[in-house]
Amino acid sequence: MNIFNKTYYHFIGIGGIGVSAIAKMLFLQGKEVSGSDSGQSEITDDLERLGVKVFIGHKAENIEKDTEVVIHSVAIKEDNLEILEAKKRNLICLSNPQALGELSKEMFTIAISGTHGKTTTTAMLGHILKKAGLDPTVIVGSKILGENTNFLAGKSKYLVVEACEYKRSFLNLSPSILVITNIEADHLDYYKDLEDIQNAFKELERKVPKEGFVVKESDYKKIKTDFTLLVPGEHNILNAQAAIKTAEILGIPQEKAKEFLKDFGGTWRRLEYKGEKESNIFYDDYAHHPTEVKASLSALREKHPDRELVCVFEPHQQGRTKLFFYDFVEALKIADKVFIAPIFITREIDDGITTNKTLADALNKFVPTLAVENPEELKKYLDKITPPNPLLQQEGEPETKPLCIVLMGAGNIYKWTGEIMK
Repeated sequence: MNIFNKTYYHFIGIGGIGVSAIAKMLFLQGKEVSGSDSGQSEITDDLERLGVKVFIGHKAENIEKDTEVVIHSVAIKEDNLEILEAKKRNLICLSNPQALGELSKEMFTIAISGTHGKTTTTAMLGHILKKAGLDPTVIVGSKILGENTNFLAGKSKYLVVEACEYKRSFLNLSPSILVITNIEADHLDYYKDLEDIQNAFKELERKVPKEGFVVKESDYKKIKTDFTLLVPGEHNILNAQAAIKTAEILGIPQEKAKEFLKDFGGTWRRLEYKGEKESNIFYDDYAHHPTEVKASLSALREKHPDRELVCVFEPHQQGRTKLFFYDFVEALKIADKVFIAPIFITREIDDGITTNKTLADALNKFVPTLAVENPEELKKYLDKITPPNPLLQQEGEPETKPLCIVLMGAGNIYKWTGEIMK
């Protein structure tokens, strides 16, 4: 079934980072594209500026009469009004991973998988291949800084795609090259345990043909680290090694790939530098697993040793927060001061037991920590700890360190950044 030879497409959950990439690809190919989402966002705004018709809210009538194919986020439930309408009209109806799988069958697919690092590694590899003249199509789970898009349109056979393990979505793909950055316990609202996750990755490995390649950490860690990156952190060195090794398989010499990565600017919300206000600097970061939190805070500590490190953390999902509660405490205590925002809950029912306050109370035994409910409350506390601008400091006042403030989490915490920077 070739779903990409139609004319009229509708996307449910078009504000999702993965769904929006396919929508953008089809729109740029000249297709008629519409979509809906539960709320407005940067992504829906970007799509509307491009010319895509976006509806806020889900209604059956959003699916216009000419629609041939409906593609939906995996987060959309079967009783969604637009899903029901699509099925009532016998339209082709696929999840976004299924649609991506159909695209994967048509192209030489390089799938980047793993619990951590897949977004940056995907973007890095796309950057290398583009500079090498291989003209890849790239679909990444974030916006590539400098390009301001999660989709790069290429004209060659190469598809570089981030392969998400949630609900075994990546098993829809047909990879010729598979990269596995690492495997850890996560998404345990779906997977039974770590062994269950490992089995899913093994199943994906079995999909790689005999003439294909599987790149693992034991393969790419052998790459010499004699290169410099604009993005900080040891974890990004590992991401770069994975991208360089994969590029080598495609005929790009290691030294060339290292040179190409020198101006790689990173991706949206992956230790993204947001600017400086009154001598204090701000970052946004997507980290929502203890391993990621530890890696990001360690990278900032290393990059800015003369600053006080302040982390504003939004836990993502109550189940994850409960399961890794003490791991989060260990990771977050790398910071000098921590603020915990309300837990971002999308797939669960709030049990009212595990909250931002319970995490803050546990962490406060190690570093000064407060639970905050909104950006206005956070601003009041930050005003109290923000040191004076050195240029405005009065003679005789005690010298204080400027701050490095990182807003961290996979939910809506990034929306707070502009508010507090004011």
